[in-house]
This record gives sequence, C-alpha cells and structure tokens, in this order.
Amino acid sequence: MSQYRRLNAEIVAKLIDICGKNNVIYGDEELLEPYSRDEIPGTDYRSMPEAVLRPSSAEEVSAIMRLANAERIAVTPRGAGSGLSGGAVPLHGGIVLATDRMNRILELDKENMMIVVEPGVVANDINEFLRPHNLFYAGYPMSVETCYIGGNVAENAGGGKAIKYGVTSRYVLGLEVVLPNGELMELGGKLLKDVTGYNLLQLFTGSEGTLGVFTKIILKVIPLPKYQFDLLALFPDSRSAIAAVPATMLESGVTPVSIEYMDQDSFESACKYLNESLPCEGAGAMLLLSVDGNDSEQMMDDCEQLGTFLEKNGASLVYVADTAANSERLWKIRRNVAEAFSLYFPRQSGEDVVVPPASIAVVAEKFAQLADKYGVAIPCYGHAGDGNLHSRISAPESWSDQRWRQTLPKILEELYAIVAEQGGRISGEHGIGCKRLHYMQSVVSETYLQVLRAIKKALDPNNIMNPGKIFSFEPPAN
Repeated sequence: MSQYRRLNAEIVAKLIDICGKNNVIYGDEELLEPYSRDEIPGTDYRSMPEAVLRPSSAEEVSAIMRLANAERIAVTPRGAGSGLSGGAVPLHGGIVLATDRMNRILELDKENMMIVVEPGVVANDINEFLRPHNLFYAGYPMSVETCYIGGNVAENAGGGKAIKYGVTSRYVLGLEVVLPNGELMELGGKLLKDVTGYNLLQLFTGSEGTLGVFTKIILKVIPLPKYQFDLLALFPDSRSAIAAVPATMLESGVTPVSIEYMDQDSFESACKYLNESLPCEGAGAMLLLSVDGNDSEQMMDDCEQLGTFLEKNGASLVYVADTAANSERLWKIRRNVAEAFSLYFPRQSGEDVVVPPASIAVVAEKFAQLADKYGVAIPCYGHAGDGNLHSRISAPESWSDQRWRQTLPKILEELYAIVAEQGGRISGEHGIGCKRLHYMQSVVSETYLQVLRAIKKALDPNNIMNPGKIFSFEPPAN
C-alpha cells in the first residue's frame, strides 16, 4: 500500500465537500467491511477500504477522480458487489467509489430503440421498465435481480441468452466515462455503426473498472418476444448431456435462446438450497433450453422438434415448461447453483473458463479426470451453448485450510492448461480481477500483456484506477 497515499482528515474533508457527509463512510470498520469483498466464497480475497464514497452525478465522480489522481489515492469502482473475480475488492485500500446512488433510468428513446441509464440501475429493473413498451434489453446475467448494469458492462457479462442474442457488448452503444484524471469522455452514442477512430467503446466494455468510471450507458433494446418456452432434458450422465450440446446447435434445426448445463451435483445442490424438488431421479446431468418468438404454434413445433432431437441424442426424458411459473421454477434452480455451492462447500474455487463450444465435452471429461487425480470434486454447470463452463473446485470436508491452499494452485495450473490446449481462455464473463491475475500468462502471450500495460499507462499512468486487477502494473515511484 506504500505506493499510494493514505487518506487523512484533510482529504476526507474535501471528499465530504464533494459528496456530502451522509455519502462518505470513513473511520467505521463495521460499515466499511461489506465493501471489502465481493461474492467469492471465503476470506482469501478481501481487503478493507479506507473510505467509501457514494456520488450521485458525473460531476461528483469527476471531482473525486481529480482529487484522487492528484493525491495518488487508489480508487476501486463498485456496483452491486456481485462479482466473482475480486474485481471490486480494494486491494490497496484507498477509496471505494460505489455507484448505488446513480440509479436512474434517464431516457427511453423508442424511435431509436435505445435506453439511457446510469450505472447503478439493477439489470432486471431495465426490463421491468421496458416490458410495458414491449421491448427488452437482451443482456441476461444470472445475477440479473441484484447486479448493476455498470458492473455488467465493466465485465462484458454473458449470461443465459448469449447464444441467440450475444453478450453485453453487443448492446452497449454509448458510454459516458470519467477517466482516472477526472476528465469526462463520451464514447459512441445513439449510433448503430461507427468507425470513427479506434473502437474505444469496446475497449472500455470489459475493462473491469481499470480505465475509468462509467456514469452513463446507452443500450440498444429490441422487441420483446411474445412467447418463451423452456425445456428440461434429463441425461444419464454428464458425458451424454455435454455431447448433445454441439449436436443441438448444428443439427436440430432450431436455434435456442440458451442451452444451460448442470451436472448432478449442481442441480441437486441448488434444489436442496431452494427446498425444491424435480422429477429427476436417476438423472446424471441436465440441459435447460429456451426458445422464444412471436408465433406460439411455431414455438410449440420448435419445442417438439428439440425434444425429439434430444431424446435421439441421449436424453432419457424431456419436459416442456409452457407456463411462466414453470419456467421461472427451472431458471431459479439454475440461477442459484453458485449460491448453493457457496453454502455447502466451505473450501472452493469458482472458475469461469470458456472454450470453443465443440470442445466443451473434452474439457468436462478432462476436468473429471483432474478431480480424481487430486481427490476433489469439480462440479460443472454453465452456458454450454457458448462454451462457457462454470466449475467449482471443491475440497473434501476433511481437508485443512493449509492443505487446500497448498493444493489449489496446482489444480488451477493444470485446469487452465487443459483450457489452453483447447484454445480457450480463463474467463468467459466473470473477469480476471485479482483472482486470476497470476494465471493470465497461461493463456495469453507476454506481447499481449505488454499491449494491455501500454494502454493502462496511457490512460492511468499513476495506476490509481482499480490497481491490482487483470495484470501486474507498477506505477512510477512517488
């Protein structure tokens, strides 16, 4: 922390002048503690901030950043804190800049099919707002009911609808960003095409808060489909379920909105957590598929076609959820897998690998072999249709903390090597943060990392903006 200046009474007084006394937390460890962590289980990725600021406008954010840059104080932007990579953890103390008060929907531009929001808007609230207008925002992270849109953009979140609709970046048309030096910059706008210079809009989308603070976001919206049907396909084992995914994509004749995968440990843990029961005795794995559209008869035909295809490709049984209540019941199980694992497995590491979709069966098989080698469990679930596999490396209850900490790095090295062999990457949507920083070199070249550092140096030479995330970068000496 010696690279950065610590806060003192004089600096805090200036911050209070900017945000107001009620929007500055300082000197109260109990109130600061929730901002020391995100949703990573355990205590390994925690670090206390010196202060939490809750600005309400771009002007306040700009003033905070000007002061922090001049004083060389680390600043960590934070949305809902629902991340799983340590991206919102203030590794170097300093300031946590919370965006929860910047939570307004500023404009619905129906003529241009766009919505303008602040970063602290809950993702689900956007679609609740759009629903009466028969529109929707197609980004759909699994933490949709809690996560903020600013965090989704910072991580380029994927989620459950990426097969048909793509990830967050497809819908980000404009950003208002406060740079580390406090300057305000607009990127993109209400434009569907723009090649005016480098694509900085895409650079900032997925930058994990290391290049600036979003204060306004312009999103593309699209017509809301009238119907959505969900199918739950039960398989005898994980191998047959995973093998059915690329076949479904290529040969079924139907393009699903999503294909979500859960192995037995995943869905049984989630059901136990929710006190839910499903008619899935004997199932070793599940696929949850969605189709949507505006013709109900066509949707039912698609469901029948998919169900028949899945049964021919190993499914022992296929259920169709044709009501909103039944669909929500299934999706709630899928959304709560991570929470269930966090409760039932005290020593675990959540991974977020992504590989070419056709390679997911190979990777899942090799993960199972890796689990056997080290005597751990590696249950898997995730967005099988786009190759994004969430894996929870979980230690037996008999292991000590020491054994876990000594063994986990070895498992991760081999796990990431498996991913690299298949042309994959170590994060599909959760981000690198501080959790995966030291493993970046396992999937990208040193030249790649040097380019990232050059961009960082150009925009944030003092390295005050979310330092210690994505890659190592040392600021100049004071």
